[in-house]
Amino acid sequence: MGAIAETDADFERIAEVEADERSRIALGRAGVRRKDRYLVFKNEGTGEIRMIPMASVPAREMIIWENDELRTSLLQGLADSSAGRISYRDDYLEDDDE
Repeated sequence: MGAIAETDADFERIAEVEADERSRIALGRAGVRRKDRYLVFKNEGTGEIRMIPMASVPAREMIIWENDELRTSLLQGLADSSAGRISYRDDYLEDDDE
């Protein structure tokens, strides 16, 4: 295994850890909390492991992130609601047949 890369000055050493009998490593000292999600990368040459925090988006919500116009409209609606710039329209719920 090669030498540990010392190129990322933004990283700080947190602790030395040992994998348990199931090859798990506790990461609580590094600020990881239960249910946090990470992309995990491994450098085969050095053996270094890098974890990038991530969030998963349910497929049914992905359209909001893929469609800029829809996302802008949604965010504007949320801002309007927060600012009290909404009105209730019960007539939208009525049947046209009545």
